[in-house]
Amino acid sequence: MNISATARKGHGKARRAGNGSAVEAGGRAGFVARGVIYFLVGVLALRIAFSDTGGGGGKTADRGGALAEIAQKPFGSVLLWVLGVALVGMALWRLSEAAFGAAGPDGQKATKRLASAGRAVFYGFMSYSVLMFAAGDKGSGSGSSDAQSQDVTARVLDMPGGRWLVGAGGVAVAGAGLWIAGRAALRKFHKHLRMGEMSRTERRAVDITGVFGGVSRGVVFAVAGGFAVTAAVKARSGEAKGMDDTLRSFTTTPAGPWLLALIAVGLAAFGLFSCANARWRRI
Repeated sequence: MNISATARKGHGKARRAGNGSAVEAGGRAGFVARGVIYFLVGVLALRIAFSDTGGGGGKTADRGGALAEIAQKPFGSVLLWVLGVALVGMALWRLSEAAFGAAGPDGQKATKRLASAGRAVFYGFMSYSVLMFAAGDKGSGSGSSDAQSQDVTARVLDMPGGRWLVGAGGVAVAGAGLWIAGRAALRKFHKHLRMGEMSRTERRAVDITGVFGGVSRGVVFAVAGGFAVTAAVKARSGEAKGMDDTLRSFTTTPAGPWLLALIAVGLAAFGLFSCANARWRRI
């Protein structure tokens, strides 16, 4: 008996089990949930951009603000539970990619599987915070992203070598943002989507939302990372900013609120692109 062939066959069965219909459905539902959150963050940021006071009616343009917005709507609590469970599906799909490999010719690479593991942890935390919010714990991972960022930064700065750790983290986040923006601009997302199944209009819409949304999302990450580096250099946790304050910082540029409005529309576009992934993503 060919042991190598048997091993490959066994691995293939395991991979098919890991990427079964339930996990696939969970992954697609997770894309929709992520899309809803990003779309709402974009809408909230747009309100802030054109608010006379710059406060946006007391709303925060981050995940907490998006969840609070949903909670105020009819059947909002039900929708929060649905979003939380959908994000659990996303986490499980990413976990299956880490365990069995992702779709595509390079899906078995160690770097790809490690990245999937990291995403599984991220979406696991995200789903936990949404579910806890739905259960009534409004401060569980869903409060102001700015306060959370500053609190974490302050704790790390108090550690031995804390400034170096915060600085390294900031550089990593900024680098990730530039990487996200660059890949979006180069339309690297094409290889993950079933582009051949789209009509010309659908393909154009996916390209517009994918490029515009991805670049906007990457810029936000890059700027947030820059603020973390500043916090490390000045040894002041108050310099670190979450998504809300990062978005508001765009209004202090010469472009004023118009730059924030552009980024806000981009984040909403990324929400739509995420929903497109729910339909056409290779899982």
